[in-house]
Amino acid sequence: MRAALDRYLVHLESERRVSPHTLRAYRRDLEDFLARAWARRARPPVVTDLNLREIRSELADLYGEVQASTLARKLSSLRSFAEFLRRDGTLPDNEAALVRRPKQRVRLPVALPVEDIAPMIDGPGHAAGPLGLRDVAILEVLYGAGLRVSECAGLDLEHLAWAGDDLSLRVVGGKGGKDRVVPLGSAGAAALRAWLAQRDDLSKVTGRKGQPVFLSRRGARISVRTIRELVYRRCLATGARARVGPHGLRHSFATHLLESGCDLRSIQRMLGHASLSTTQRYTHLDLGHLTDIYERAHPRAQVSKPPPRP
Repeated sequence: MRAALDRYLVHLESERRVSPHTLRAYRRDLEDFLARAWARRARPPVVTDLNLREIRSELADLYGEVQASTLARKLSSLRSFAEFLRRDGTLPDNEAALVRRPKQRVRLPVALPVEDIAPMIDGPGHAAGPLGLRDVAILEVLYGAGLRVSECAGLDLEHLAWAGDDLSLRVVGGKGGKDRVVPLGSAGAAALRAWLAQRDDLSKVTGRKGQPVFLSRRGARISVRTIRELVYRRCLATGARARVGPHGLRHSFATHLLESGCDLRSIQRMLGHASLSTTQRYTHLDLGHLTDIYERAHPRAQVSKPPPRP
């Protein structure tokens, strides 16, 4: 089965529809499956071991040790691998497709209130020089365009589409390997212009120009970890009501748009969600805000109330 797995991973990489992060997750999940299948059978696994019984044994071994979302991801990895083998004739059937996905508890990320966002981006405490300009631009992109942290780190200069002062970001190879175009507001565009004017000062540290939009202090592409640490640090420095990561800014982007009257379909496109139900999960509104919208929008709610009886 090892040779089949290597062939599958090469196929995924050549397709270029799967992000590097997803490719690493698939590789890890499938190599773990091979190791546990070997331990269960006391022999090297073969392709025919990718059957219904073995997959159920795999999930049963992991049950209670990992979260349901991790189990679901591992099952997706096995389904994709088995489907590849079925299509090239190595397996007669994709039995992994018969296994039901585990139920997952819906967990809503925390969205910061609007009044916490401005100090986080514009407040004092940023690093001096180009690094400070870079950090402001990163925060503007995360909150202003709702990008995932990996999408932000993966931005290249060629992905910036300027039309005068207006700017759109082309996200290449987002989740599911899908591309999309997301507009960025004037504040974000101005922050990016300020950073790009100083960007070469960092790229010259190692003598490399490179194409990434955001660079580390050593001149290489910035890492996801560095971006996460930036967001956590700004939460603490500005006294935000919650300590959120980059995904919290993405959720805040969607929630604030919805609260301001943006339609759900537009938010779905900007976030890059395949399903509208995913967007609804990320953009929950409190009942008080829904009541305010109802009072302003529904015809019967706008009818003047009769005067109280004497």
